[in-house]
Amino acid sequence: MERHAIITGGAGFIGSHLVDRLLGQPGWHVSVVDNFHPFYPREVKEANVARHRSNPAFDLIEGDILDDDVLKQAFEQTKGRQTMVVHLAALAGVRPSLADPIGYHRVNVTGTLKLLEAARHYRAAHFVQGSSSSVYGDHPAVPWKEDLTGLKPISPYAATKLAAESFVQVYARLHGMDCTVLRLFTAYGPRQRPDLAIHGFFRKMIDGKPIQQFGDGGTQRDYTYVGDVVDGICRAMDRPMARKPGQGAYEVFNLGNSEAVPLRVLIASIEGVSGRKAIIKKLPEQPGDVHRTLADIAKAREQLGYAPQTTLAEGLGQFARWFATVGPVGKAVG
Repeated sequence: MERHAIITGGAGFIGSHLVDRLLGQPGWHVSVVDNFHPFYPREVKEANVARHRSNPAFDLIEGDILDDDVLKQAFEQTKGRQTMVVHLAALAGVRPSLADPIGYHRVNVTGTLKLLEAARHYRAAHFVQGSSSSVYGDHPAVPWKEDLTGLKPISPYAATKLAAESFVQVYARLHGMDCTVLRLFTAYGPRQRPDLAIHGFFRKMIDGKPIQQFGDGGTQRDYTYVGDVVDGICRAMDRPMARKPGQGAYEVFNLGNSEAVPLRVLIASIEGVSGRKAIIKKLPEQPGDVHRTLADIAKAREQLGYAPQTTLAEGLGQFARWFATVGPVGKAVG
Protein backbone atom coordinates (compact mmCIF):
# COMPACT_ATOMS: atom_id res chain seq x y z
CA MET A 1 0.00 0.00 0.00
CA GLU A 2 1.29 3.47 -0.91
CA ARG A 3 2.20 5.60 2.09
CA HIS A 4 0.67 9.05 2.33
CA ALA A 5 1.97 11.94 4.44
CA ILE A 6 -0.08 15.04 5.14
CA ILE A 7 2.44 17.69 6.17
CA THR A 8 1.00 20.91 7.54
CA GLY A 9 3.36 23.83 7.14
CA GLY A 10 5.10 21.77 4.48
CA ALA A 11 6.19 24.80 2.44
CA GLY A 12 8.07 26.21 5.43
CA PHE A 13 11.58 25.69 6.70
CA ILE A 14 11.52 22.27 8.36
CA GLY A 15 8.45 21.05 6.47
CA SER A 16 9.97 21.56 3.03
CA HIS A 17 13.09 19.63 4.03
CA LEU A 18 10.85 16.79 5.20
CA VAL A 19 9.03 16.88 1.85
CA ASP A 20 12.39 16.61 0.07
CA ARG A 21 13.34 13.59 2.17
CA LEU A 22 10.07 11.69 1.68
CA LEU A 23 9.79 12.34 -2.05
CA GLY A 24 13.36 11.13 -2.41
CA GLN A 25 12.20 7.70 -1.19
CA PRO A 26 10.01 5.27 -3.15
CA GLY A 27 6.40 4.64 -2.18
CA TRP A 28 5.44 8.02 -0.73
CA HIS A 29 2.69 10.44 -1.71
CA VAL A 30 2.97 13.82 0.03
CA SER A 31 0.17 16.34 0.53
CA VAL A 32 1.32 19.72 1.85
CA VAL A 33 -1.15 22.02 3.58
CA ASP A 34 0.20 25.56 3.91
CA ASN A 35 -1.55 28.92 4.03
CA PHE A 36 1.54 30.97 2.98
CA HIS A 37 1.09 33.20 6.01
CA PRO A 38 2.60 36.68 5.45
CA PHE A 39 4.85 36.29 8.51
CA TYR A 40 7.59 36.33 5.88
CA PRO A 41 7.56 36.80 2.08
CA ARG A 42 5.57 34.33 0.03
CA GLU A 43 8.36 33.89 -2.53
CA VAL A 44 10.52 32.22 0.12
CA LYS A 45 8.01 29.39 0.57
CA GLU A 46 7.31 29.25 -3.16
CA ALA A 47 11.00 28.57 -3.72
CA ASN A 48 10.99 25.86 -1.05
CA VAL A 49 8.45 23.72 -2.92
CA ALA A 50 9.03 24.79 -6.53
CA ARG A 51 10.98 21.62 -7.41
CA HIS A 52 8.04 19.39 -6.44
CA ARG A 53 5.13 21.04 -8.22
CA SER A 54 5.45 18.82 -11.29
CA ASN A 55 5.86 15.62 -9.25
CA PRO A 56 2.70 13.45 -9.46
CA ALA A 57 3.42 12.20 -5.93
CA PHE A 58 3.07 15.75 -4.56
CA ASP A 59 -0.02 17.82 -3.82
CA LEU A 60 0.02 21.40 -2.56
CA ILE A 61 -3.18 22.51 -0.85
CA GLU A 62 -3.06 26.20 -0.12
CA GLY A 63 -5.26 26.96 2.83
CA ASP A 64 -5.68 27.22 6.57
CA ILE A 65 -5.84 24.28 8.99
CA LEU A 66 -8.81 26.06 10.58
CA ASP A 67 -10.78 25.64 7.33
CA ASP A 68 -12.82 22.43 7.26
CA ASP A 69 -12.88 22.35 3.46
CA VAL A 70 -9.08 22.52 3.33
CA LEU A 71 -8.76 19.62 5.76
CA LYS A 72 -11.32 17.60 3.82
CA GLN A 73 -9.38 18.16 0.61
CA ALA A 74 -6.17 16.94 2.26
CA PHE A 75 -7.67 13.89 3.92
CA GLU A 76 -9.66 12.84 0.85
CA GLN A 77 -6.26 11.85 -0.54
CA THR A 78 -6.12 9.07 2.07
CA LYS A 79 -8.28 6.64 0.10
CA GLY A 80 -6.36 3.47 -0.62
CA ARG A 81 -3.29 4.75 1.22
CA GLN A 82 -1.80 4.46 4.67
CA THR A 83 -1.89 8.04 5.90
CA MET A 84 0.07 9.75 8.63
CA VAL A 85 -0.06 13.38 9.65
CA VAL A 86 3.00 15.47 10.46
CA HIS A 87 1.74 18.69 12.00
CA LEU A 88 4.34 21.46 11.65
CA ALA A 89 2.05 24.42 10.90
CA ALA A 90 1.95 27.01 13.66
CA LEU A 91 2.22 30.67 14.43
CA ALA A 92 5.85 30.76 15.51
CA GLY A 93 8.03 32.98 17.66
CA VAL A 94 8.04 33.95 21.31
CA ARG A 95 8.10 37.73 20.93
CA PRO A 96 5.24 38.06 18.39
CA SER A 97 3.08 35.88 20.64
CA LEU A 98 3.28 38.52 23.37
CA ALA A 99 1.41 40.92 21.09
CA ASP A 100 -1.17 38.40 19.78
CA PRO A 101 -1.83 35.67 22.34
CA ILE A 102 -5.39 35.06 21.13
CA GLY A 103 -4.28 34.62 17.53
CA TYR A 104 -1.58 32.20 18.63
CA HIS A 105 -4.09 30.19 20.64
CA ARG A 106 -6.50 30.05 17.73
CA VAL A 107 -3.95 28.66 15.27
CA ASN A 108 -1.72 26.58 17.52
CA VAL A 109 -4.35 25.08 19.82
CA THR A 110 -7.68 25.19 17.99
CA GLY A 111 -5.93 24.40 14.70
CA THR A 112 -4.28 21.35 16.23
CA LEU A 113 -7.59 20.21 17.68
CA LYS A 114 -9.33 20.50 14.29
CA LEU A 115 -6.51 18.53 12.68
CA LEU A 116 -6.77 15.83 15.34
CA GLU A 117 -10.51 15.56 14.70
CA ALA A 118 -9.92 15.15 10.97
CA ALA A 119 -7.20 12.56 11.60
CA ARG A 120 -9.56 10.63 13.88
CA HIS A 121 -12.44 10.80 11.38
CA TYR A 122 -10.31 9.57 8.49
CA ARG A 123 -8.50 6.99 10.65
CA ALA A 124 -4.99 8.27 10.08
CA ALA A 125 -2.40 5.68 11.02
CA HIS A 126 -0.13 8.05 12.97
CA PHE A 127 -0.26 11.68 14.15
CA VAL A 128 3.11 13.38 14.65
CA GLN A 129 2.98 16.72 16.45
CA GLY A 130 5.77 19.23 16.01
CA SER A 131 6.23 20.82 19.42
CA SER A 132 8.91 23.03 20.91
CA SER A 133 11.58 23.09 23.60
CA SER A 134 9.82 26.25 24.82
CA VAL A 135 7.33 24.06 26.72
CA TYR A 136 10.02 23.47 29.35
CA GLY A 137 10.08 27.16 30.25
CA ASP A 138 13.02 27.88 32.54
CA HIS A 139 12.87 24.49 34.26
CA PRO A 140 16.06 24.17 36.36
CA ALA A 141 16.55 20.42 35.74
CA VAL A 142 18.86 20.82 32.73
CA PRO A 143 19.36 18.92 30.45
CA TRP A 144 15.63 18.53 29.98
CA LYS A 145 14.10 15.07 29.88
CA GLU A 146 10.72 14.32 28.35
CA ASP A 147 9.27 13.07 31.65
CA LEU A 148 9.85 16.30 33.57
CA THR A 149 6.78 17.45 35.48
CA GLY A 150 5.74 20.91 36.56
CA LEU A 151 6.38 22.54 33.19
CA LYS A 152 5.70 26.27 33.33
CA PRO A 153 5.85 28.01 29.95
CA ILE A 154 6.86 31.67 30.11
CA SER A 155 5.36 32.96 26.84
CA PRO A 156 2.00 32.65 25.08
CA TYR A 157 3.71 30.75 22.26
CA ALA A 158 5.11 28.18 24.68
CA ALA A 159 1.75 27.86 26.43
CA THR A 160 0.00 27.13 23.12
CA LYS A 161 2.53 24.41 22.26
CA LEU A 162 2.07 22.72 25.62
CA ALA A 163 -1.73 22.95 25.30
CA ALA A 164 -1.53 21.37 21.84
CA GLU A 165 0.55 18.52 23.29
CA SER A 166 -2.17 17.93 25.88
CA PHE A 167 -4.83 17.54 23.20
CA VAL A 168 -2.65 15.07 21.30
CA GLN A 169 -2.27 13.00 24.46
CA VAL A 170 -6.02 13.12 25.08
CA TYR A 171 -6.76 11.83 21.56
CA ALA A 172 -4.30 8.99 21.98
CA ARG A 173 -5.97 8.00 25.24
CA LEU A 174 -9.63 8.50 24.30
CA HIS A 175 -9.62 7.44 20.67
CA GLY A 176 -6.78 4.93 20.50
CA MET A 177 -4.81 7.08 18.05
CA ASP A 178 -1.09 6.46 17.63
CA CYS A 179 0.51 9.80 18.38
CA THR A 180 4.05 11.14 18.74
CA VAL A 181 5.09 14.55 20.07
CA LEU A 182 8.48 15.90 19.00
CA ARG A 183 9.97 18.76 21.00
CA LEU A 184 12.30 20.55 18.58
CA PHE A 185 15.30 22.53 19.81
CA THR A 186 16.26 25.64 17.77
CA ALA A 187 16.49 24.21 14.28
CA TYR A 188 18.73 26.00 11.78
CA GLY A 189 20.17 25.45 8.33
CA PRO A 190 19.31 26.25 4.69
CA ARG A 191 15.85 27.84 4.26
CA GLN A 192 15.70 28.91 7.92
CA ARG A 193 13.00 31.49 8.54
CA PRO A 194 14.32 35.05 8.08
CA ASP A 195 13.09 36.14 11.52
CA LEU A 196 15.31 33.64 13.36
CA ALA A 197 18.65 34.62 14.87
CA ILE A 198 21.13 32.81 12.62
CA HIS A 199 19.47 33.98 9.41
CA GLY A 200 19.09 37.53 10.69
CA PHE A 201 22.66 37.69 11.96
CA PHE A 202 24.09 36.48 8.64
CA ARG A 203 22.05 38.95 6.64
CA LYS A 204 22.92 41.94 8.82
CA MET A 205 26.63 41.10 9.07
CA ILE A 206 26.92 40.84 5.29
CA ASP A 207 25.00 44.10 4.87
CA GLY A 208 27.20 45.81 7.48
CA LYS A 209 24.26 46.49 9.77
CA PRO A 210 24.21 46.09 13.57
CA ILE A 211 22.75 42.93 15.07
CA GLN A 212 20.64 42.98 18.21
CA GLN A 213 22.07 41.13 21.18
CA PHE A 214 19.52 40.74 23.94
CA GLY A 215 21.27 40.50 27.30
CA ASP A 216 24.99 39.99 27.90
CA GLY A 217 25.44 37.26 25.29
CA GLY A 218 25.32 34.50 27.86
CA THR A 219 21.96 33.02 26.90
CA GLN A 220 22.39 29.49 25.54
CA ARG A 221 20.55 27.51 22.88
CA ASP A 222 20.70 23.90 21.76
CA TYR A 223 21.12 24.56 18.01
CA THR A 224 20.05 21.56 15.93
CA TYR A 225 20.78 21.25 12.22
CA VAL A 226 17.67 20.81 10.06
CA GLY A 227 18.97 17.63 8.44
CA ASP A 228 19.28 16.03 11.86
CA VAL A 229 15.80 17.25 12.82
CA VAL A 230 14.30 15.73 9.65
CA ASP A 231 16.11 12.47 10.32
CA GLY A 232 14.50 12.42 13.78
CA ILE A 233 11.06 13.16 12.34
CA CYS A 234 11.37 10.32 9.82
CA ARG A 235 12.50 7.93 12.52
CA ALA A 236 9.56 8.98 14.68
CA MET A 237 7.15 8.44 11.78
CA ASP A 238 8.35 4.84 11.52
CA ARG A 239 8.78 4.13 15.23
CA PRO A 240 7.54 0.81 16.68
CA MET A 241 4.23 1.29 18.45
CA ALA A 242 3.94 0.11 22.06
CA ARG A 243 0.25 0.43 22.79
CA LYS A 244 -1.44 0.35 26.16
CA PRO A 245 -4.76 -1.51 26.48
CA GLY A 246 -7.54 0.62 25.01
CA GLN A 247 -5.17 3.44 24.13
CA GLY A 248 -2.97 4.54 21.28
CA ALA A 249 0.82 4.55 21.40
CA TYR A 250 1.67 8.00 22.76
CA GLU A 251 5.27 9.12 23.25
CA VAL A 252 7.21 12.38 23.56
CA PHE A 253 10.75 12.80 22.23
CA ASN A 254 13.29 15.60 22.34
CA LEU A 255 15.02 16.33 19.03
CA GLY A 256 18.05 18.43 19.91
CA ASN A 257 21.80 18.40 19.49
CA SER A 258 22.48 18.12 23.23
CA GLU A 259 24.91 21.05 23.30
CA ALA A 260 24.12 24.48 24.80
CA VAL A 261 25.87 27.22 22.78
CA PRO A 262 26.15 30.72 24.32
CA LEU A 263 24.94 33.58 22.13
CA ARG A 264 28.38 35.21 22.10
CA VAL A 265 29.89 31.93 20.82
CA LEU A 266 27.23 31.71 18.09
CA ILE A 267 28.03 35.26 16.96
CA ALA A 268 31.76 34.51 16.88
CA SER A 269 31.08 31.34 14.87
CA ILE A 270 29.01 33.26 12.31
CA GLU A 271 31.80 35.84 12.07
CA GLY A 272 34.20 33.01 11.27
CA VAL A 273 31.99 31.50 8.59
CA SER A 274 30.87 34.77 6.99
CA GLY A 275 34.23 36.55 7.16
CA ARG A 276 32.48 39.63 8.58
CA LYS A 277 32.78 41.32 11.94
CA ALA A 278 29.55 41.77 13.85
CA ILE A 279 28.41 45.24 14.85
CA ILE A 280 26.59 44.50 18.09
CA LYS A 281 23.76 46.58 19.51
CA LYS A 282 23.17 45.46 23.08
CA LEU A 283 19.60 45.46 24.35
CA PRO A 284 17.91 44.28 27.56
CA GLU A 285 16.78 40.67 27.82
CA GLN A 286 13.30 40.18 26.39
CA PRO A 287 10.22 38.91 28.24
CA GLY A 288 9.44 35.30 27.36
CA ASP A 289 13.03 34.37 26.45
CA VAL A 290 14.49 31.49 28.45
CA HIS A 291 18.10 31.66 29.60
CA ARG A 292 19.18 28.19 28.49
CA THR A 293 17.86 25.27 26.44
CA LEU A 294 19.48 21.85 26.42
CA ALA A 295 17.96 18.55 25.33
CA ASP A 296 18.50 15.17 26.92
CA ILE A 297 18.24 12.99 23.81
CA ALA A 298 18.82 9.61 25.47
CA LYS A 299 15.22 8.51 24.89
CA ALA A 300 15.24 9.44 21.19
CA ARG A 301 18.64 7.82 20.78
CA GLU A 302 17.48 4.58 22.40
CA GLN A 303 13.99 4.26 20.93
CA LEU A 304 14.39 5.98 17.55
CA GLY A 305 18.06 5.53 16.80
CA TYR A 306 18.28 9.33 16.61
CA ALA A 307 21.90 10.51 16.51
CA PRO A 308 22.57 14.08 15.33
CA GLN A 309 25.67 14.22 13.15
CA THR A 310 26.14 17.90 12.27
CA THR A 311 28.39 20.19 14.30
CA LEU A 312 27.58 23.88 14.61
CA ALA A 313 30.52 24.80 12.36
CA GLU A 314 29.39 22.34 9.67
CA GLY A 315 25.78 23.49 9.88
CA LEU A 316 26.68 27.18 9.70
CA GLY A 317 28.81 26.40 6.66
CA GLN A 318 25.84 24.71 4.98
CA PHE A 319 23.68 27.73 5.79
CA ALA A 320 26.30 30.14 4.43
CA ARG A 321 26.54 28.24 1.13
CA TRP A 322 22.74 28.30 0.77
CA PHE A 323 22.56 31.98 1.73
CA ALA A 324 25.10 32.84 -0.97
CA THR A 325 22.95 31.26 -3.69
CA VAL A 326 19.41 32.39 -2.89
CA GLY A 327 19.74 35.65 -4.78
CA PRO A 328 16.67 37.91 -4.95
CA VAL A 329 14.62 35.59 -2.72
CA GLY A 330 17.17 35.87 0.08
CA LYS A 331 17.46 39.63 -0.37
CA ALA A 332 13.70 40.05 -0.20
CA VAL A 333 13.36 38.84 3.34
CA GLY A 334 13.46 40.83 6.57
